Amino acid sequence: MKALVIGATGATGRDLVQQLLGDENFTEVHLFVRRTVSLRHEKLVLHIVDFEQPQKWAHLVSGDAAFSCMGTTLKAAGSKAAQWKVDHDYQYDFAKAASANRVGVYVLVSSAGADPASRFFYLRMKGHLEQAVASLDFQSILIFQPGPLERPDSDRLGERIGIGVIRLFNKLGLFRNHKPVPTAVLSKAMIKCVKSIGQGIFRFNTADIFSQAKMLIK
Repeated sequence: MKALVIGATGATGRDLVQQLLGDENFTEVHLFVRRTVSLRHEKLVLHIVDFEQPQKWAHLVSGDAAFSCMGTTLKAAGSKAAQWKVDHDYQYDFAKAASANRVGVYVLVSSAGADPASRFFYLRMKGHLEQAVASLDFQSILIFQPGPLERPDSDRLGERIGIGVIRLFNKLGLFRNHKPVPTAVLSKAMIKCVKSIGQGIFRFNTADIFSQAKMLIK
């Protein structure tokens, strides 16, 4: 299989790429990135692209399965408009190109609570993206809606504190739907589902993600 990935430099994307490279079912792994990366592998193909100009790279989005792990924070983006461009527009452009080039499976990392009618900007943005991707023509669309992501060696103090608090509540039997999801677990679930799920549109919440990944976790 030939895999296509955007968001490869983020925590989820890094875990996903490493797992794809180590999976014998995938013979090529194509990364669409804004700048070069240090990773080298015989299966790996880098495409340095300008996401503002999809017409220049859309024809390259051709393969068996496309993975969208792209995302940023409001703080990093600098404004809601800039975050929308990364978390919605760039990803939708990638999805449109994949659909036009007859990619069979599209995998989208979204968020728990995604809803186009949400009063919260982030969840509303994710909901609109899910809705837009679901309208495209793919054999299978796999939408993952994890709770807070547990990123290895995270340097975000607020994120580490938040995950610690949620874990405490989890031990008390509370907020099970918001259990932190390690990015490696999310990546395993995505790859497993690409290889095993049939045709249609599927959504996976936190419990589903752990369930799909458990057979692969040692």
